[in-house]
Amino acid sequence: MIRLNEIEAFDKALEAEKEFFLLKHSSTCPISQAAHEEYESYSSENEKVPAYYLVVQDDRPLSNHIAEKFEIKHESPQAILFRNGQPVWNASHWKITEKALKAAVENN
Repeated sequence: MIRLNEIEAFDKALEAEKEFFLLKHSSTCPISQAAHEEYESYSSENEKVPAYYLVVQDDRPLSNHIAEKFEIKHESPQAILFRNGQPVWNASHWKITEKALKAAVENN
């Protein structure tokens, strides 16, 4: 998992990666911690889909940029699957599971 904390770094990932996940993670929320663990478990077993994350408390400008640019209402935790520079799937809170992440890649 790679942390993104600047808009420029996110934009580079958007250009460089055909497909990747991004997790908006809250460092103070127990639900977000559970989602982070599911995300980490998925990413460690599925290395062909790069996994990025940001911490909403520290990386608010980037989090807002993503919400505004792609018109995805901000939630935390929130997982977004990007393909060819566009979001094709997103989920939040308890819906972020290893199984759901795997299905997102397979079905979108």
